[in-house]
Amino acid sequence: MTIFARRARASAGRMHPELSLVSYTLLGHLEEQGGCRATDLAAHYALDKSTVSRQVAALERADLIERRLDPEDHRVQVLHLTDAGRAILDQVTRSRRAAFRERLTDWPEEDLVRFAAYLERYNAGPGETGSD
Repeated sequence: MTIFARRARASAGRMHPELSLVSYTLLGHLEEQGGCRATDLAAHYALDKSTVSRQVAALERADLIERRLDPEDHRVQVLHLTDAGRAILDQVTRSRRAAFRERLTDWPEEDLVRFAAYLERYNAGPGETGSD
């Protein structure tokens, strides 16, 4: 698992100098949710608010995300991907998928099915089935 995590971090860093694995993950979540507050990111990933704040600041400096006022509550700022952020996320996602395809190309179908099931099970966490 440690090697897997190291490769993922290195892969994200090669795609864009500002894009750590955490940054990539945050960008993916923002895209998936259509934007959210920094406090929502911290809660979702069980991260300290200061950690998220540093990541958000770096992503803003890199012009990958922007803050917008929440249309329903102008006291709240919602983080959204910029066009540049969306392009970088798409580029890194395509590159990661190509790397996975290359690495798994020689695996038999039954191994791929089993591997995918194990990943779903692992990602589901304790007490979850991963099939919902």
